[in-house]
Amino acid sequence: MRILFTLAVVSCVACQPSEPAVNQNTLTGSYRLLESTTIKGKDTLFNKVDTTKTEMIKMFNESHFSFTNHDRSKGVDSTALFVSGAGRYFRDGDKYTELLDFCSYRPWEGKQFEFTLEIKGDTLVQHGVEEIPELGVKQHITEKYIKLR
Repeated sequence: MRILFTLAVVSCVACQPSEPAVNQNTLTGSYRLLESTTIKGKDTLFNKVDTTKTEMIKMFNESHFSFTNHDRSKGVDSTALFVSGAGRYFRDGDKYTELLDFCSYRPWEGKQFEFTLEIKGDTLVQHGVEEIPELGVKQHITEKYIKLR
């Protein structure tokens, strides 16, 4: 009887659906900014993020994104910084469109931005042009993120 019970348990366990394989190309998840490059006209600003001073996290679900960037000094010195935004996105292969529905810097709300995404393992690279003529903004950005586990 014990052998039959053991066989029944083993059979049930073996028939359980396994965890779905992780799609290494999926966007869904949370990412930490590692570095960014901003090109405005002839000026290029490269920033390797010093996570002892600032931290930026970007998150994606199936239809929305959000980002938060803040200083690590809790706003008490000259590095005080807090920027956040969120909205809908659309993705077709490596083409990615953000609709910035919410932003702590309100003049950017309601704007749409076109980017290209590259996902390689746990690294996400986003690049494209941010252009808002009424604000005098025209800059090419490249941001490199690492996926958080």
